[in-house]
Amino acid sequence: MAERPSSNLLTRSWNAVWRPTPGSLRLLALLGVVGNVLIVVSGGAVRVTKSGLGCPDWPRCSGDSLVPTHDPEHHVLNMSIEFGNRLITFVVLGVGILVFVAALRLRPRRRSLVWWALAQPMSVVAQAVIGGIVVLTELHPAAVSLHFLVSPALLVFCVALWVRAGEGDAVPRPLAGPRTRGLAAVLLGACAAVLVAGTVVTGTGPHAGDAESRRYGFDITEVARIHGELAWLTMALTAAVVVAVYRAGTPGLRDARRRGLELAGLIVAQGAIGYTQYFLGVPAGLVLLHMLGAVLMWIAAFRLFFALRDRGPVPAAAPAAPAAAQASEAGAPQPA
Repeated sequence: MAERPSSNLLTRSWNAVWRPTPGSLRLLALLGVVGNVLIVVSGGAVRVTKSGLGCPDWPRCSGDSLVPTHDPEHHVLNMSIEFGNRLITFVVLGVGILVFVAALRLRPRRRSLVWWALAQPMSVVAQAVIGGIVVLTELHPAAVSLHFLVSPALLVFCVALWVRAGEGDAVPRPLAGPRTRGLAAVLLGACAAVLVAGTVVTGTGPHAGDAESRRYGFDITEVARIHGELAWLTMALTAAVVVAVYRAGTPGLRDARRRGLELAGLIVAQGAIGYTQYFLGVPAGLVLLHMLGAVLMWIAAFRLFFALRDRGPVPAAAPAAPAAAQASEAGAPQPA
């Protein structure tokens, strides 16, 4: 009898974790990146729908219930949106655990990948704890800002694992000069500053997570101006890195050129969205799109940084164990 497609999918999924290849580990790492992007977008949905206190307790949603229940002070839609955001966190934690197990099981084992993978579930736990602080402080803007910024920090581990799983462990060989690599490092700092300033703008504006939650006491026009100036600085640094990479003309920089153009395109799109939402009164849909663009920009900046060096080919996978050994490991009876 032919094997059912669902059974075949489960077998391949199990093997991707328990008998991983470099390719399957990289795919799992990519799922970690995607999951953390979804957390940012779902967290943005919580803020723009004023659902930050939809689940007013933590770790329970309301009272003694872990899931949304009838509450006269909170609309069921707001409770569902906040609860959904919490569920996505558990999904990302599950992916992080699977990534860590796969990194441990990879043969030959690559110690650096194990550490990058371990950071993922540990960081998600930290994110959950900070989320509890956000609720218990009734959406204090500093706690909300920290809650968002943990996601870009976690994405550093996710992107590093995704990139490292697709390359070797040789000593990094620079593909660009020290000036270009220095500019790329400064560019990462500028991107981080843009993200921090963006949380201040959001915490000062109308989308603070709840109609009654506290805001920063800054002038919204002033903080938006600072945020915009940092974005222009980031664009200028990106242009400088792209020009330097193209002028180098090194064949090994082909990937860096693509990464640089991707980052430049994302920043231009981000600028267009940012100015549009400012002049339209910060509509919720554009806020979500702007938050998505922010984390995609962050990911692109790190991919550009990593593309400026080479660490050789991926180590060859260890030969598959004999069928008898695999059966023994899986607990299956061996033939006599």
